[in-house]
Amino acid sequence: MTQDNLNEIAELHKRFMNGQSGGRRAMLRREDLSGLSLKGRDMRQADLSGCDMTGMDLSGANFREASLYACNLTKANLNGTCFVRADMRGCKIENADLENADLDSADLRAGGLAEEGAFSGKENNVNFRGANLAGARLSGTLAVHADFSDAIMSKVDLSGADLSNAQFEGADLTEAEIKGARFGGANMRSAILTGVELEEIRKSGVSLDETITDENVGDSLEKLDAPLPQKIREHRAWVSSMGKEGRQLDLSGFDLRALLSLAGEKLTALRAVGSRWCGMDMTDIHLQSSILDGADFRSCFLKGADFRASSLKKARFSHADLRNADFSPLFFEIAGQKKSTPTVLEGSNMRYAKCAGGQFPQAVFRGADLGYVDFTGADLRQADFRGADLENAVFSGATITEALFDGAPPAV
Repeated sequence: MTQDNLNEIAELHKRFMNGQSGGRRAMLRREDLSGLSLKGRDMRQADLSGCDMTGMDLSGANFREASLYACNLTKANLNGTCFVRADMRGCKIENADLENADLDSADLRAGGLAEEGAFSGKENNVNFRGANLAGARLSGTLAVHADFSDAIMSKVDLSGADLSNAQFEGADLTEAEIKGARFGGANMRSAILTGVELEEIRKSGVSLDETITDENVGDSLEKLDAPLPQKIREHRAWVSSMGKEGRQLDLSGFDLRALLSLAGEKLTALRAVGSRWCGMDMTDIHLQSSILDGADFRSCFLKGADFRASSLKKARFSHADLRNADFSPLFFEIAGQKKSTPTVLEGSNMRYAKCAGGQFPQAVFRGADLGYVDFTGADLRQADFRGADLENAVFSGATITEALFDGAPPAV
């Protein structure tokens, strides 16, 4: 299928919907439309069941009451797209942009196609993992068993939706509207629910023990024994004097999000185990030689950040902007022998992070979730990827000399 072919089909479909002569309803079952565009097109009631729509530009298009059964919309641009009452059963919409999309009353239940194109008994749950649904309208949708893990869902409208047994692990639901929604059996582990009325979730019997809510945001900076600027000055004195003056800053368990920005701040050798920084602007921050195990940097702006020789075991970086960040080792000499301390990201979750142009030589990624991470042009020499999940990670132009992988190295 070429773009010209698709344009012609879309024009004929528009004529059909407008009742004009010569029009024809779009019937595109199981077509490969990947990378093509239907931007702004009127595709109401079109049938695109089973189509591969990976990476398509569908922004602003109208798919009201259309059939998108079992389509693959991974990495598609669905910004502002209308899917009102559309049949989207079994769709894969991973890492797609659905900001301000309208899915009111859409059918998001499980579904699937057999090899010959007939409907099959094997059904796949709708996959929104890592998708950007900020401000999207999903009111009244049927999304039983849908997977919203690690999705950006701030200010999403879920009112009246059936989300029974849905997966929200790691999703950001800040200020989401959930009035009348059903969550029975849903998994909310590590979800961000600040600004959300929790009664609808609680009455569904869903555990909120590991979520981030307005009730358990972590220790406030007001609990510090001195104002933060003073603590930072004391910390810098401790660093520059090699521990002879001042005192190391320990922000373990604290919630830093109220600061909004620490861009350019010098916090070398910080200790902040289990701290929360979600969504903050930390561009060009200095955090080399820090202990940041279990810290939460989801959706942070960390472009150019310095994490050299830091410990980041089980830290969360999903959706973070880490372009040109430095995770290199630091070198030192002991008894005339040159040694190095690598940056340790063992067991971390970096899914959907932007790491293009980053410096990761000797970085330890063992057991990390690196699904969909963009390592374009990154320095990954001697990095250890054993046991890591590299699903759809991008290594274009990256340097992977002497890097360790479980199997064959990825294509660069």
